Amino acid sequence: MNQGTTPQLSATAQTFTQRLSSTRRGARLARLLAAERLRTRPVSLDVAERAELIVAELASNAALHGRVPGRDFRLTLTLDEAAGILRIEVTDTRGEKLPVLQPTPPPDRESGRGLLLVVALADRWGSEPNEPVGKTVWTEVALRTGSGSSRRRLT
Repeated sequence: MNQGTTPQLSATAQTFTQRLSSTRRGARLARLLAAERLRTRPVSLDVAERAELIVAELASNAALHGRVPGRDFRLTLTLDEAAGILRIEVTDTRGEKLPVLQPTPPPDRESGRGLLLVVALADRWGSEPNEPVGKTVWTEVALRTGSGSSRRRLT
């Protein structure tokens, strides 16, 4: 595990974790669960909407690119009010397929923009191996706007 990306949770952190089937239906359910969870938490509408889009994209990627038949993916939302961070993690079983930020695809191409969307919406993002198999793709969204965080990838 990369020590630089492991969050230090405060005593006020709230975590929600759910395993979901690696299907389009599972990805849709991940987005709906995240939206519902965030609706009941003290986060701004902007943060909730950004998080919902990030979850939709990461869950879709897990179902499409990280799928191993018969294996689920895991969604984890950690709201750390003291640190002012919402951390989103999606863990799948395809550790050899790490996310790679590609240049913007041609306008007539129907796919290939998902990670660009994640980068645009998250304040920080990265991926790390999940031993013994798989990977976790994570993002962090600042709860307060203007926190000075830059949108960058950490590995």
